This record gives sequence, C-alpha cells and structure tokens, in this order.
Amino acid sequence: DLAVLRVTNLGLGAASAATDAARVGQLVLAVGRSSGEGPMASAGVVSAMGGPLRTGRGTTLERYIRTDATPYPGFSGGPLIDAQGGVLGITTTGLVSGIALAVPASIAWVIADTLAQQGYIKRGYMGISSQLVNLPPAQRGGRTQEHGLLIVKVEDDSPAQKGGLMLGDILVGLDGTVVNDSEDLQTVLTNNRVGKTVPVEVIRGNALQTLQITVGQRK
Repeated sequence: DLAVLRVTNLGLGAASAATDAARVGQLVLAVGRSSGEGPMASAGVVSAMGGPLRTGRGTTLERYIRTDATPYPGFSGGPLIDAQGGVLGITTTGLVSGIALAVPASIAWVIADTLAQQGYIKRGYMGISSQLVNLPPAQRGGRTQEHGLLIVKVEDDSPAQKGGLMLGDILVGLDGTVVNDSEDLQTVLTNNRVGKTVPVEVIRGNALQTLQITVGQRK
C-alpha cells in the first residue's frame, strides 16, 4: 500500500529514484524505522528480478526486486537504495512471508503520481457475482483455457447488465486478456480501463460470444 504525504519544515530534500534500474548482484541497502529502536538499515544484494507476481489481493505486480537483505519489522514501506542513495524500490514484506521484495521505483512513482493527481486509485466494476468452473472440451471453442467464471448474479443497472451479460454465461476473456479466475478479472479491471468500452468474451450455450461492456468505477 502506498500513500502520498506532504511534509513541511524538515529542511531535507526529497529522495529521488535511482539513475539506473536494479540489477542482479547489485549492493543495496534497505532502510526502515521500528517503533522501538528507531531508524534501521540492512545491507544485501539483489538476488533476483522477477514478475509478474500475484499479490493475493486480486492484482498482479508486473515486476519486483528480490534481495537477501533481512526484512526487519518496520521495513515494509521503506526505501531500497543503491550505493549512491538513489531509490531502487519500495520494500514490502506483505507479498511473500519472510522474503524481502521491493516494488520497483518506476512502478511506485507512477502510482504516487496517480494518487497526487486523483487522490485515489480507480478500481473497475462490472456488477457481477461469479464462481470458478471447469470448461469441458466441448465448451472451449478450440481454446486451451481450462477454467472460467460462471456468472451467478448480474446487478440491476450495472455495466454487465447494460452490456448484455446474463446469468449462466461463462466469462472467459476481457479486453483481449484470458480470464481463468476472479484474480485474473480483478487484474484486468485496473485504473486505465475505467470508463472504457472493452470486449467481453463469454460462453453461452456452448458457443463463444463477444459482447461490449463499458467498465464502471467501484465506489
């Protein structure tokens, strides 16, 4: 989770992003502050550059930095810096237990800019309830996809209802992205799709159909 704060009268300059992206083997320093011991630091190296990674919150982190720095309590949300003091990323300990990962600065800065401009991150909304189902070969229409989302409820006056989605439809794709489960769906319903009309692929009566839906904004 990220927040944008305005702090005055500190007499300090704001940290800036590192000039170069992180690379495997690079020396790094994770910085944090614990409630009992104050400022802390942990040195290490970048052990891997990876992604995408499911966060467990219905979203996907496109890229991440993994380090062998010890993630002490209070480090989550602190900067991961290089030898020149540039910010490589924002450390998080909430994605994988016991492992120090960092959201790259390039991603964190975009989120921070969006928060500064909008005040919040827009979340897409369709207005359906669904459950995971297996797709029998006869319903796949030549696709290799094995799962989809069976629509069990369509809210009145929702984007889904206006777009023609019906009970019993099996949602298998949205805006060109395969939808295997609810996490896939939430990943697609991101900030930049709110208000846009996108194609939705559903299986209806063993036939694949493409509908158009205008993604709403979750309140």
